[in-house]
Amino acid sequence: MQRFSKSLCFVSGMLMAGVAHAGQAEQAYKRGDYATAVELWSVMAKTGDAQAEDNLGTAYAEGHGVVQDYVQAVAWYRRAADQGDAQAEHNLGSLYDRGLGVKQDYAEAAIWFRKAAGQGLAVAQTNLGLLYRDGRGVPQDYREAATWFREAAGQGTPIAQYFLGLAYAKGQGVAQDYAEAIAWYRKGAEQGNALAQHDLGVAYAEGLGVTLDYAQADSWFQKAADQGNAGAEYDLGVSYYKGLGVPLDYVQAVAWLRKSADQGNAKAENSLGVAYLDGHGVKQDTAQALILIRKAADRGNSTAKANLIKLDPPAKKA
Repeated sequence: MQRFSKSLCFVSGMLMAGVAHAGQAEQAYKRGDYATAVELWSVMAKTGDAQAEDNLGTAYAEGHGVVQDYVQAVAWYRRAADQGDAQAEHNLGSLYDRGLGVKQDYAEAAIWFRKAAGQGLAVAQTNLGLLYRDGRGVPQDYREAATWFREAAGQGTPIAQYFLGLAYAKGQGVAQDYAEAIAWYRKGAEQGNALAQHDLGVAYAEGLGVTLDYAQADSWFQKAADQGNAGAEYDLGVSYYKGLGVPLDYVQAVAWLRKSADQGNAKAENSLGVAYLDGHGVKQDTAQALILIRKAADRGNSTAKANLIKLDPPAKKA
């Protein structure tokens, strides 16, 4: 009995030391002392601590405290995932999804996402939903995708709320319902998700599921554009160019169109080209207009292609 009691004390001591190390490692990581965090996690990982193994995987994936090494990240994530650690299962799935440290394998990614999603991890539920939506590693199944988006959205995950809203807007896996789409967009938008903010703005600009309201549209475009969302930058530029919900202001229009065009948005490249062509908000410059419109046309933008034919018609055959 005495020996058993000593054993209990020894195990309790180990657990207390592990908790202390975990807390110290987390604090070190937060203050940017990655080397100390890695050292502490390494000690804990030798005892089979799954959370420490997962954290070591992240350190190697991000190159914090160690040389970035995705192969090592995979190895540590796998150790933790094999113990059923949900975060490690998701992280391992992400590396398979992206082909980092392992050969890209969407089917394998789906396996690990599903394990983590089954434990209620919202980010894994969202990523599994995306695989089903796009038919990567699993048969394309919009209904299954919407189911997983709903699971994550119900946990308050902004990006999942956006994807569920998008499913309702497109009628993918659920009956098309703009009002329901708006409800989910709004949840994500109010938490700061730029994609949701942009699409909520589009809904107000087009009167989809809400009363058409350009001022509301621009308010949401502004929020998303301030986060660097190229679509919102373009739409806000168009609003200023046309005076929709905001005072007509070509200079502001050009500024936002340029931000979007700099990110490769073909619509913005074409519209910025038109601004140069007309001399609205910038000095008139036909050569620059052609450069921008040609860029947009090369990206497949049909409006730019039509504009290019008008500006630079093909030579007639002799």
